[in-house]
Amino acid sequence: MLLHIPAVLDPAELTLCTQLLQDASWADGRITAGTQSAQVKNNQQLAVDNPAAATLGNLVLNALSKNAQFFTAALPKRIHPPLFNRYHGINNAFGNHVDNAIRASTDNAQYIRTDLSFTLFLSELDSYDGGELIIEDGYTGRAIKLPAGDLILYPSSSIHRVAPVTRGTRLACFSWLESMIRAPEHRDLLFNLDMSILTLRHQHGDNEATLRLTNCYHNLMRMWADV
Repeated sequence: MLLHIPAVLDPAELTLCTQLLQDASWADGRITAGTQSAQVKNNQQLAVDNPAAATLGNLVLNALSKNAQFFTAALPKRIHPPLFNRYHGINNAFGNHVDNAIRASTDNAQYIRTDLSFTLFLSELDSYDGGELIIEDGYTGRAIKLPAGDLILYPSSSIHRVAPVTRGTRLACFSWLESMIRAPEHRDLLFNLDMSILTLRHQHGDNEATLRLTNCYHNLMRMWADV
């Protein structure tokens, strides 16, 4: 699944994010990179012990908890505390890499399996050039560059990179999550079924057919969910 979720953050939340990040001190982005990733990672990252990190992370988690599309697509069981990065000047790119399959949460040392990754764009599109997130899909790379406040959700199993930023500054939030539904094909089926039910309910209201489809959805969740 590759899903664009618009307006995860509202204008006030975006303003707070950019203000806190502009005043923050930045560390080498390789602090959270694995052995392979460290060789191709050239960006900056907000250290987890930075005073702004917890405030920003809680802001993002709160916004995600209220976003119905994110929940129905990801069905999150655990979300790694959000991290924040900057591409600017000579620290401007991240070559092809793969996200670690297992990550330890920095706030409680709990391990999570990375089923899905997300990038939440924080910089306005006209404020920088380059910086596309490029996700390999088996044929050609799909280049993604979204408005500030929009999020892209994508498989953690994919090879991906961030193209060089040639002007301005690219700020973003990123993280990984473990889904209640481990199999990607099951998540896709549940997402499409849920979206179809919502469309039918909007068009025709609640009726016998939508009730039976909803019953199918929840029974599939019972079969597949690991909570």
